[in-house]
Amino acid sequence: MTPPPLGLYVHLPWCVRKCPYCDFNSHPLHGTLPVDDYLAALLRDADEEAVAAGGRRVETVFIGGGTPSLFPPEAIDRLLAGLGERLALSPTAEITLEANPGTAETGRFAAYREAGVTRVSLGVQSLDAAQLHTLGRIHGPDEARAAARELAAAGLASHNLDLMYALPGQTPETAEADARALIALDAPHLSCYQLTLEPGTAFAARPPALPDEDAAFDIQERVHARLREAGYRRYEVSAWSRPGHECRHNLNYWRFGDYLAIGAGAHGKLTLADGTIRRYQRHHMPRQYMSAPTRGPATWRDLNDDERVLELMMNAMRLPDGIPAGSACERAGMPLSAFESGRGRAVALGLMAEDPDTLRPTERGQLFLNDLLACFLPEPS
Repeated sequence: MTPPPLGLYVHLPWCVRKCPYCDFNSHPLHGTLPVDDYLAALLRDADEEAVAAGGRRVETVFIGGGTPSLFPPEAIDRLLAGLGERLALSPTAEITLEANPGTAETGRFAAYREAGVTRVSLGVQSLDAAQLHTLGRIHGPDEARAAARELAAAGLASHNLDLMYALPGQTPETAEADARALIALDAPHLSCYQLTLEPGTAFAARPPALPDEDAAFDIQERVHARLREAGYRRYEVSAWSRPGHECRHNLNYWRFGDYLAIGAGAHGKLTLADGTIRRYQRHHMPRQYMSAPTRGPATWRDLNDDERVLELMMNAMRLPDGIPAGSACERAGMPLSAFESGRGRAVALGLMAEDPDTLRPTERGQLFLNDLLACFLPEPS
């Protein structure tokens, strides 16, 4: 069996301030950033992951957070050098770093490029000052524009800007204006997604007044129309790019590839030599993670047959192009017959295309993704 492509996720968990909508494993920084201790812990994890990888080549690296741009370029340089000593990093690896405008000092993007970063994802979220305040962001529109311009000039292979829509009090007209403002920055990749109230967040505890369902749909349609007019292609539910600038690391997730994981709370997925598909997670809290007496995942589980099918579909159906049937079988380690009952139900509901060679959602299926995935839930016993 040929193993799927392999990526690496690196989690840097600290941020300046926790945003009220954020449900990621992020922690406001109090005091000095423990750069040396945290890098040492990451590289101990990387030693272990090198054994698990068994010499497989790592095609992509994604450094997420938190706010990774709190770490200075010299720290990222040390991290990437250490990873290169331990893992078989592809010479053409895509290496993404998440950054926020409020933590990106002048000159940092070029320095990150010199350290080995090939792609930066900048969390703009909005160019409306009032909305940025509501979202708890530490930057304003001018800082975001300045950071985006510097990012574009840094000589990276690609970069992304984030846009959030259906915000508190937002109308279709103001959302469209926000989209136009972001598009004017001419980034090769845009991530555009609707604000949702996630459990455990400040917004969930004290919900703001969001646009109703009809208004949110109108907002989405207007934002998407502006993106299409500007020449972006939607290649995933919330990802738009110009040709050749798709995020390879995220595509590997959605195509049910494998990914190693290092850092506090990081999640990984690995296909073992015997075909077992294992998901695992590192220690969640940064201090506990750095001081853990033994390395290794805090938790792990092996997927059963039903979970393999459902989890592959949860990822692949985010892609308008879906996944070739042969690739789906190979990645899930399951025969095509394991998908047929669910696909039959989804096709009958107009949620999947009737295509023998590809598992692919229809436009309706992407609009009603939860209904599509419900077709693949295990039959009650």
